[in-house]
Amino acid sequence: MAERTLTPQALNRALLARQLLLERSTLSVEAAVEQVGGLQTQYAPSGYVGLWSRIHDFRRDDLTRALEDRTVVQATLMRTTIHVVSRREFWRYAIGIRRARRAWALRIPGRGDEAAMIEAAARMRRALAAGPKTVKELGELGAGFVGNLGLWVDLVRVPPSGTWQRRRADVLGLADDWVGPEDATEDEGLAHVVRSYLRAFGPAPGRDIAAWAGIPIADVRRGADGVELVRYRDERGRELLDLPGAPLPEPDTPAPVRFLPHWDTNLLVHARRTGILPEAHRPRVFSTHNPFSVGTVLADGRVVAAWSVRHGRIVVDPFEDLPASVLQAVDAEREALEAFHR
Repeated sequence: MAERTLTPQALNRALLARQLLLERSTLSVEAAVEQVGGLQTQYAPSGYVGLWSRIHDFRRDDLTRALEDRTVVQATLMRTTIHVVSRREFWRYAIGIRRARRAWALRIPGRGDEAAMIEAAARMRRALAAGPKTVKELGELGAGFVGNLGLWVDLVRVPPSGTWQRRRADVLGLADDWVGPEDATEDEGLAHVVRSYLRAFGPAPGRDIAAWAGIPIADVRRGADGVELVRYRDERGRELLDLPGAPLPEPDTPAPVRFLPHWDTNLLVHARRTGILPEAHRPRVFSTHNPFSVGTVLADGRVVAAWSVRHGRIVVDPFEDLPASVLQAVDAEREALEAFHR
């Protein structure tokens, strides 16, 4: 049987469905975080806004409580960036990408050798043996916000740091203590990375999984060997991997206005196949002149505007002319997000 061909519009709607952006979900914080492949949170409020856009009746305290009770945890994971993931999935992510992250770090000139990293990691474990500490309390070990040392000793960001109330994620703890002992093999971790990506962002080619996770394509292939997959093609004939039974809405499914936070993972290059961020707008979202980036507004499944908080108000900066009906929907969502910030 010939493999089904999926248009960019079909891939866009699949992404929105899996990211809980076609309609707000009633999932728990933990289940929603798992569904969307974790939340990128270099800027702590991003996790809160990301869940507000995806969960019905979400309140800021919902995520703070989940971090406090360790239902979800915050750590440096995919692409060596800070993510919120569920506690039960933490080790599968961490172990699946561990070897690739260490190899990447060792290729960077001037970053030290592996023996030095192992020795420093042992000192970090001793320093945190009695419990979490602030970066300031860690002194030299915490310099450069731990830098690559965190690749040799698994750390978590411990609340109240890294929350809406205290945004700097500067309290660190040992993952062994905060999450529990390692409970996965590397093969299980790699299979989890493949499965999680497709659950959250699929259907997709293997190279997009590699780009999202920050691992070589060879590791993606190894992980895919442990996952039941179906295959499609895009209009260019590229193979797309997917999970059996994963959502594939009709391409003309209506997509509501949604506000995405700073650094939302859907806008990164791995998701280019979906057209969610028109290439003409990419320089206005990600630019060396604006390293903090911007929040973005989706209409009909693509970015049409930026948003930011100015003097306590949510201000929208359109990238293009929008119909009156879209402007009305944008303003309604803007008012709701403004109330969420209060």
